[in-house]
Amino acid sequence: MSKLKILVVEDDPLAQTVMRDRLVDHAVEFAANVDEARARLETRPDICFIDLDLGDGKECSGLELIPVAISMGAYAAVMSGHDSDRFVDRAYELGCRDFCAKGNEAANVDLVLSRFLSLREKAAGGALFSEEFITEDEETRAAVGSALKYATSDLPILILGPSGVGKTSLARIIHDHSGRAGEFVAINCAAYTEDLLEAELFGFKRGAFTGAAESRKGKLLLADGGTLFLDEIGSMSLAMQTKLLKAIEEHCFYPLGAERPESSNFRVISATLENVQDLVAAGRLRFDFLQRVHGFAVQIKPLARRKDDIFPMIARFTQGGKRLSFTPEAKVRLLAYDWPGNVRELKRLVDLLVAGEDGRVSEQVLAALVGGAARPEKAAGSSLPDKTLDKLIHDISSKAGSLTGAASLLRAAPPEKARTLLAMMTAQTGKLAAAIAALERVRAA
Repeated sequence: MSKLKILVVEDDPLAQTVMRDRLVDHAVEFAANVDEARARLETRPDICFIDLDLGDGKECSGLELIPVAISMGAYAAVMSGHDSDRFVDRAYELGCRDFCAKGNEAANVDLVLSRFLSLREKAAGGALFSEEFITEDEETRAAVGSALKYATSDLPILILGPSGVGKTSLARIIHDHSGRAGEFVAINCAAYTEDLLEAELFGFKRGAFTGAAESRKGKLLLADGGTLFLDEIGSMSLAMQTKLLKAIEEHCFYPLGAERPESSNFRVISATLENVQDLVAAGRLRFDFLQRVHGFAVQIKPLARRKDDIFPMIARFTQGGKRLSFTPEAKVRLLAYDWPGNVRELKRLVDLLVAGEDGRVSEQVLAALVGGAARPEKAAGSSLPDKTLDKLIHDISSKAGSLTGAASLLRAAPPEKARTLLAMMTAQTGKLAAAIAALERVRAA
């Protein structure tokens, strides 16, 4: 954690000592009254902790410091014994970001610091969606951003989405943003039989079963101080869910063959490609287990619903190495394909192209590597021959990305070819929204 400049407005010497101990790794100043606090706020601290009762005979005089701290660019957090609804509401109305009751400074100070760092990182922005989780899709950005708001908490997070969309990548990003010192420990629950899964999760002692020649730590213990990522939770048996539920609730468990329990302070992130409500209804997922791992749920859309991400992802996959260029016809094929394997399938294609093909990628090369499903299909009942379709694509390609020129051709095109032509325009403009807007203008003309 980076060293922060912090002002603590507190008149109680004992409370000052507690805060000094909690903030030992930061540059901390103290102010015991309103006037002193106003003067020290001129130094523009990163965070200002404010006690409401400053012993000056005024009722909650610390409230007046909240807007002052905010005006100086500080993150205002109230930590006070006056935590009635009236004062809480007033503090938030004045702009305070967090209001914590005194008595649990260890947890509350860490919470404020984590939230401040998370917000500052988000404000610095840019790198998250261009380097960590590549997406141009606004819904996906909002979903990932919402999940990261809980990164610094211990709240469990459930990631939903089809195979290959990046659920494991998102789980790792959440861990990286959590500030937890421990490791990111992942396990695919679908990859093991029930007995092997129990041994992998809980660990075992020497002689616990045939073949256990030595003791081995389980994933639960390896994730101590870090994050345990449970992928494909719907594949676990009900019996295993019961055992794991107890371990998650108590952070205490028995390795196989152990006489004494072990403890581990892990945070749980889980994922599944299945509908969790359907799993519960079918009796495959315990409702109490779902409630324990649910916390905050985030849904990641398939690549077929965020095709603006295809070319940014390709650029990211080839960054620092061999770059790729696609002919206009190849771009049409990439954008028209439904990508059932999602990001994982796209990454595999890029690896194949980089390793075995020329840098300028043609439609013919993609046809061999991606398969016939990649070619835009004719709509049912269409009588337009493929040669006519090819000519339309060629004609639009020759317009060099001009939406105006493409629009005139699109107006004359049969309706069933709209998807193909729209994909071409998307490839030319680089933005789906612009292509859709152009299509709507043409249709309205």
